[in-house]
Amino acid sequence: MRLRIEINPDIAALMQAEIAAGEKAVSAAMREAGTSLKSAWRGQITGAGLGTRLGNSIRLASFPKSGDSLNAAALVWSNAPVIIGAHDTGPLIRSKNGFWLAIPTPAAGKSTKGGRITPGEWERRTGLRLRFIYRRRGPSLLVAEGRLNTKGRAVASKSKTGRGVVTAPIFLLVPQVKLPKRLDLAHDAERAVDGVPGLIVENWKTTR
Repeated sequence: MRLRIEINPDIAALMQAEIAAGEKAVSAAMREAGTSLKSAWRGQITGAGLGTRLGNSIRLASFPKSGDSLNAAALVWSNAPVIIGAHDTGPLIRSKNGFWLAIPTPAAGKSTKGGRITPGEWERRTGLRLRFIYRRRGPSLLVAEGRLNTKGRAVASKSKTGRGVVTAPIFLLVPQVKLPKRLDLAHDAERAVDGVPGLIVENWKTTR
């Protein structure tokens, strides 16, 4: 007597189909998690008043770049990691040479190179000399004698009588500055990671 056992449906085919469904589910879940995290980080940055340009520095890449895999991954990063990291950690900033940090006042104006103007650039641009004033309480000052234009910026005076000339604080001098922590990127990252298992399950259901 011969017995013949036939398994229907094909177990190997079923397993292969289940693996394919898993690959699609994991890949889709990682893309969703990455997209969600990128959006959350950009929202944090713009919500903190740091601007859309800095927010757009957050980028996303999904792996593999084509096809599906059980080892799919998503990478979210910033093209401006130093700036983002500073606002995320709130570091204590000290002068490189151990002396003073010069913080420009509105009378200093802005740098032609973008960002904050330095005392050296300000003197070269205006032709005025800065004078140091030490104060025991509060920040010390770098001041200059000139006049304030309509924008409130200190410029050289052309008056021969000295009319309108004032002593204007141009820079505040402090030994260190504590940058306020304005971001909490780890919170959004942890939430994205915690949500991955649920995303995989939901996507697996839709692919079966």
